[in-house]
Amino acid sequence: MTSRLHALCFDAHDPLRLARFWADFLGWETAEDSSDGITLLPGDDTGFRLRFLPTRERKTGQNHMHFDLTSTSLDDQKQVVERALRLGARHIDIGQRPEEGHVVMADPEGNEFCVIEPGNSFLAECGFVGALAGDGSQETGYFWSRALGWPLVWDQDQETAIRSPHGGPKITWGGPPLMSKAGKGRLHFDLVPPAGSDQQTEIDRLVSLGARRIDIGQGDVDWVVMADPDGHEFCVLTSR
Repeated sequence: MTSRLHALCFDAHDPLRLARFWADFLGWETAEDSSDGITLLPGDDTGFRLRFLPTRERKTGQNHMHFDLTSTSLDDQKQVVERALRLGARHIDIGQRPEEGHVVMADPEGNEFCVIEPGNSFLAECGFVGALAGDGSQETGYFWSRALGWPLVWDQDQETAIRSPHGGPKITWGGPPLMSKAGKGRLHFDLVPPAGSDQQTEIDRLVSLGARRIDIGQGDVDWVVMADPDGHEFCVLTSR
């Protein structure tokens, strides 16, 4: 049995505003959240939630994960970009070349995402949320495959990708060179132990796969903060 990916969490200076942007952009519904954050439930086969959690820290540097959103035609790509702009996104330059077909954007708090050109064969079987593209090593791709029980669907030239057996977006790691990591990341996964397993048993399993427990000043809470082999934070919640 393996962990379940419960949510992708965004640290947000204004969780309500950021949640409204992504809810309107993706067409997802809000749900009750027991914390101070806001949760969005997937309106497609994405399979995991989005959570927006309050932070006082402003975003600095590029996130180590971002969404790759698909399009069905050049006109559709243009409409997706225009919709994002109307909702509060903006164009950004992260060094992409003019001849590249994808459009790089940022949400109202600067979190990067891409609108991919039509005809992308790698994302052909995925929905609108085609991939969660990550900066990470091959070792980390292997770790997450084992942690979630998601098979590798790409493993070449140190680039890896996994996908849930139930479908939905891929999660990818681009291999070296890796971005330098400074401080806590603004995006992280929330995991839930498998049915019939307790939190500590799952933590021990994840440690055996290459993760480690870390302290980010979380204090006395019922969730445990860990880091994957590349040092990116994630949380293990209590069973639910």
